[in-house]
Amino acid sequence: SAADVSGTWKATVETPNGAMESTFVFKVDAGKLTGTVSMGDRGEAPISEGKVDGDTVSFSVVRQGPDGEFRINYTGKATGDEMKITASIPAMDRTFEVTAKRAK
Repeated sequence: SAADVSGTWKATVETPNGAMESTFVFKVDAGKLTGTVSMGDRGEAPISEGKVDGDTVSFSVVRQGPDGEFRINYTGKATGDEMKITASIPAMDRTFEVTAKRAK
């Protein structure tokens, strides 16, 4: 059965520009993951191509940057109230490790 990741998760992402707060709001329906990702002052972006398979989640977000749109691909594993996520930005050849905690 799929992990129950529905709800709000908070994370701090270490970036080259310092720490940035992120909020993930997940909705799961029959293994399909939808919702939004908010990053610092960059606002909210919808999740696309989201799925939950057992304790593994994967989804993508398309954001606007100074040079146009760029994509962030997320994959993670949920264990109880903690989720270890790898966020990769192919266009920038960057990867970030994120630990998200379920918001109470």
